[in-house]
Amino acid sequence: MNTSESMANTAFTAVRDWFWNEYVWLPPNVTWNTYKSRENGINYAQFNDLYYAVITAVILIICRLTLERYIYTPLGLYFGLKAEHKKRASRNDLLENVVRSCNGKITYKQVQGLAKQLDWSERQVQRWLRLRMSENKPTTLTKFTESAYDSFWRCSFYFFAFVYGLYTLWDKPWMWDSIHCFIDYPHHSVSAEEWFYYNFELGFYLSLIVSQFFDIQRKDFWQMFIHHIVTVLLMCFSWACNLHRIGTLVLIIHDFADIPLEGAKMARYVRNATVSNVIFSVFTLCWIYSRIGLLPYRVIAYSSYFALDVVPMFPAYYIFNGLLCALQLLHIIWTWLILRIAHNAIFNDGVKDLRESDDTTLDEESETEVNFAKAAKTHLNGHINKVANSKKMNGNNNDMKAS
Repeated sequence: MNTSESMANTAFTAVRDWFWNEYVWLPPNVTWNTYKSRENGINYAQFNDLYYAVITAVILIICRLTLERYIYTPLGLYFGLKAEHKKRASRNDLLENVVRSCNGKITYKQVQGLAKQLDWSERQVQRWLRLRMSENKPTTLTKFTESAYDSFWRCSFYFFAFVYGLYTLWDKPWMWDSIHCFIDYPHHSVSAEEWFYYNFELGFYLSLIVSQFFDIQRKDFWQMFIHHIVTVLLMCFSWACNLHRIGTLVLIIHDFADIPLEGAKMARYVRNATVSNVIFSVFTLCWIYSRIGLLPYRVIAYSSYFALDVVPMFPAYYIFNGLLCALQLLHIIWTWLILRIAHNAIFNDGVKDLRESDDTTLDEESETEVNFAKAAKTHLNGHINKVANSKKMNGNNNDMKAS
């Protein structure tokens, strides 16, 4: 090993030891060596076990891609969906730079300027922009395959995870009284069922972080991304600090509402308003009960308040509860979104996912032209007002001179 590698390893070890400081992450009189021992028959959680979740995530991603290619895509083609081959815009560096710099939002004044520079008509510029912007839009078949993934794959996973979570925790005392998550902490043994439960759930959330960047991006992309990151951090830190009991409660509470959530998404594609509204109503009740009721009462209240009576205070207390509160804040934001969807379902046109872009009865070409027509009208009105104001000012100046 050369000098540079030795220095790099020394620096990495120093950063690792600084981050995993026993004073920060462990209660008093406990060290990391405590978790490595097998005293009194206690099987402590081992941090290295988390690496198996990466393998699980890779397996889940491969399963997802296999299902999309060999099941969901052929199924979509069977039902009449076409693998559309979109016509691509001709190469034009000037227009390409404008699209990138303006993030796809082009004003009518810019269209006029581009037409003069290229010696094109305004309609030619509009057509090029329409083709270029449509390249990034997913096809109907792509939407179907991803919707199938969202609906069947996730619903199946959450159902299996919830059932397995009930099987794992049903006879555990902390399932029914959260204070047992902290009594005798940190000397809690990990059963084989709990190990598989954590590994399976952590692998799934890791796979969501990766696949989210390749899926159709919705309006709550960053909220979902933050949610997955916070969840993964909570699972990793709780496992490393042997707080897996409270972690299993968080997981089973989440899975409880996610099953009808995916069911509500599936119902949207059935095109049956009654079925969709009933399932969405069930989901709304489950969501509010679990995310707004159970999580604050059974988890956050105990970890931030009641646990202080049985566990000595240590700095990681603030880290865990800060992440839990961040998770709860996201739940409150999504609850507001869910209530808006429920309001629309009751008073407007049924259940609709507000995270998706609004549909339109216009085709892409006419929609683009309408937008440019609106921009042209706004530009023309601005010019007329400018001329009118100029004339008005000139008239006032003439009156002043006459006086």
